[in-house]
Amino acid sequence: MGVKRGLDGLRDILGEVDFPVDKDTVVQHALDADADTEMVSALRAMPPAEYNEPNEILRSVPLEESEEGARTEAARVRQARERTQSGMAESAMENRPVNPIEEELGENRKA
Repeated sequence: MGVKRGLDGLRDILGEVDFPVDKDTVVQHALDADADTEMVSALRAMPPAEYNEPNEILRSVPLEESEEGARTEAARVRQARERTQSGMAESAMENRPVNPIEEELGENRKA
C-alpha cells in the first residue's frame, strides 16, 4: 500500500475514521495506516479536541499537497543542512557572479 504522505494521504486515512473522533484516535489510525513521520508529528501537534468532520482536522494540520516524487521531510532537512554548511544562503548561491576562471575551467584555481 505504501507510506501515506501529505494532505492526500491524510484524506485517505480520514476516510476510514468514524466521526466524531478525538486526537489520539486519529494519531493511532495514522500510525496503523503507515503514515510518514511528518504527518504523525503534525497530527500529534493538533489541539486535544473532539473533531466532528475531516475538514476540521485538515485545517488543523500544516501539511502540503502530496506530489508524485515529492521530497520527504528528511530530504528537505538534508538539503537545508548542505546549504548551511556551504556558508552561503540559497539566494546568494543562485545569484552569485560567475568567476571567469570557473566559467572557463569549471573550477577556481587559487595560487
